[in-house]
Amino acid sequence: MKTDVEELTPTRVKLTVEVPFDELKPNLDKAYKEISQQVSIKGFRRGKVPAPLIDKYVGRGAVLQEAVNDALPELYGRAVEEKELFVLGQPDVEVTELNDGEQFAFTAEVDIRPKFEVPDYDGLEVTVDTAEITDEQIDETVDNLRERFASLTTVERAVEDGDFATVDLAATIDGEDIEDASTSGYSYEVGSKSAIEGLDDALVGLSAGESKTFTSTLVAGERGGEEAEVTVTVQSVKVKNMPELDDDFAQMASEFDTIGELRDDVRGRLERQGRMQQLSDARDKALEALLEKVDIPLPEKVVDEEISRRNQQLEQQLQMAGMTKADYLADEEKSEEDFDKDVADAAALAVKGGFVLDQLAVQEELNVENEELSEYVVTQAMQMGVAPQQLAQYLTENNQLPAIVSEVLRSKALNLVVEHVTIKDEAGEVIDVEAVRRELNGETDAADADAAADADAEVADTDTETEAAEATDTDADEADAPEAAEAAADETPAADAAEAKEAEKKDA
Repeated sequence: MKTDVEELTPTRVKLTVEVPFDELKPNLDKAYKEISQQVSIKGFRRGKVPAPLIDKYVGRGAVLQEAVNDALPELYGRAVEEKELFVLGQPDVEVTELNDGEQFAFTAEVDIRPKFEVPDYDGLEVTVDTAEITDEQIDETVDNLRERFASLTTVERAVEDGDFATVDLAATIDGEDIEDASTSGYSYEVGSKSAIEGLDDALVGLSAGESKTFTSTLVAGERGGEEAEVTVTVQSVKVKNMPELDDDFAQMASEFDTIGELRDDVRGRLERQGRMQQLSDARDKALEALLEKVDIPLPEKVVDEEISRRNQQLEQQLQMAGMTKADYLADEEKSEEDFDKDVADAAALAVKGGFVLDQLAVQEELNVENEELSEYVVTQAMQMGVAPQQLAQYLTENNQLPAIVSEVLRSKALNLVVEHVTIKDEAGEVIDVEAVRRELNGETDAADADAAADADAEVADTDTETEAAEATDTDADEADAPEAAEAAADETPAADAAEAKEAEKKDA
């Protein structure tokens, strides 16, 4: 087999492959056997029809076509391997020559990863937010906890802002009742503005048993976007009673005896979250800093596919939240053109990030051990709420394991970059990533002191701690998996807006 490569662009090549006809013999034999199973010729059982009769009644051309279709994937794969190409996506294949008994030739155009070397990344410096926790943050967290233990009490008065009103809603358009826009016994926090426009103003001043009709635009359902007459009827008015912030509340809401102990625990949790966020931000910014040092061409088709994937993801998120794209753009105060540009920029950055991490893994001769693959599957299964065996079976049956291996490799490559980057907070303090990881995984000073007392134990403990940190620190090390290539690119921000709107509906 002879293979020539023509570079069409820095990211696309054309393979020309010539194959001696005798190399197709196994494929021809297979083709005759399969066609023999499909045809019925008098005097011969299915599967026993001789090749000359198949040529006569079916045609040699059909046999050749079957053999070529069977041979192409293997021949293409051999050509790619021989030329050591990193191909992207499916090739555009054209058979250019098929001389029976002489030669077979074809061409294949395909996108490839651009050839480049990752520059030295020692000395890179990134800055992350300071993880200092304020009393205001602690107060906010404790107040959120108090909200969970709040109670509602019925009052005999008109509705005021901040009350919870149990209401019935009915909507009509041109006198026709809109069933999917009507409900009863709906508990709504007045002033939250989490329902249809005009409801808050209509409710203030109504007492139990009173109604009011107003005009509003329906936000969902078959008549979503249309103007309707909405009638709200108040069933009851309730006020929220927050528990006192004292030791009794601490004992009721936690395992602590005093409010001081509860606040100390909240501070510790917030500090842990802050440090985890620092590590996650450090990963993103380390990759951003590395990408700024690399200038490579990107295959247009690959970027377009990433743009399409992101738009599909946005559409799914909006559907789950009962929002339209127009609603989302209005919330974000963006035009369609600005949104498309943001998605295109993020997609290009994600593709570039994937190329750089892939090449870094090659340069540093990184590989994925079975244990690392298992740890990744277990972590993902826990996040998805499924059994690890079930997820592993799904990945295997759907040929997803190569993609998972790529994700783990990219994460390891990014970890390597972070190890060589100087990370500082806004106050100029250098952050010891490994020390933070050890702390987040529960390592204590006493444990370190005991380990230091025994040199052999220290080495063993250090190895164990490093493995444990890499395996369990999912927020810091694998927050971007299963899309490690997107570590430097902002995901489509629809999820936050959609989740916020959904939360408002649930709270109401």
